[in-house]
Amino acid sequence: MKYNKLMMTFAVLVMVFLAAFAQVSQQIGNGNVDWGGQIIRATGIGAPNPNMPVQAARAGALRAAKLMAARNLLEIVKGINLTSETTVENSMVSNDMIVTRVEGIVRNFYQVGQPRYMSTGDVEVTIEMKLTGDLSDVLLPPDQFGGGQYQVDAAMSTGVFTGLIVDVRGLGLRPAMAPKILDEAGNEVYGSRYVSRDWAVKIGMVGYERDINRARTNDRVTNNPLVVKAVKVAGQNKADVVVSSADAGRIHAAAQNMNFLDKCKVMFIVD
Repeated sequence: MKYNKLMMTFAVLVMVFLAAFAQVSQQIGNGNVDWGGQIIRATGIGAPNPNMPVQAARAGALRAAKLMAARNLLEIVKGINLTSETTVENSMVSNDMIVTRVEGIVRNFYQVGQPRYMSTGDVEVTIEMKLTGDLSDVLLPPDQFGGGQYQVDAAMSTGVFTGLIVDVRGLGLRPAMAPKILDEAGNEVYGSRYVSRDWAVKIGMVGYERDINRARTNDRVTNNPLVVKAVKVAGQNKADVVVSSADAGRIHAAAQNMNFLDKCKVMFIVD
């Protein structure tokens, strides 16, 4: 009986470890961006006032922890790659209205789990906010979406595909909110020109995953995605993906049939 319990415990620990390893997570400051789940997460710690009664000191420490977590969350948001050339902070610096709106969205965070009370009296909290939705609506420029025309070789024929998976493993890709797929000549194969902004705001420009088999079953691209291999990454932030000219043609030919690019049915497989 004890052996069975030990084995069950071990199996659970292995599953937790594998799930954590599978996450496409980027550490930024006192938190991280879960690009797979499209969640931004931050922690904050507040110290009690030793000159106050215990209950009041604890409540004050909790308030301080939330304020610190919110400040950390804003710093994490600023550090996110918006495109392969700019960060969110770059976008905020150039536009006071964006600053105000982003700060307002960050204040609408939600707390994860219960506060952690330490033996020192300090309190730690974890908070989260979505990368998609309101934040994406503020940061994705409306005037940069639409207008792209598929470049299709009339002699090229493809099957019917429901989405696109680009294998970028081994190339050092860094996630971004609005990455592009380029051909070897630098032409845009996928990006805001080929995307419905409503879909980009709702689910993000691309999905990120580590396991290609798991990606194949993701609702974003199922049930028969086209799979291509990237040849390199591009851009200052190394967030854009370059595919061969032949694969660029295949992507546009396939998308012309199903229009999956318009609905952001694209995933990148990363290390």
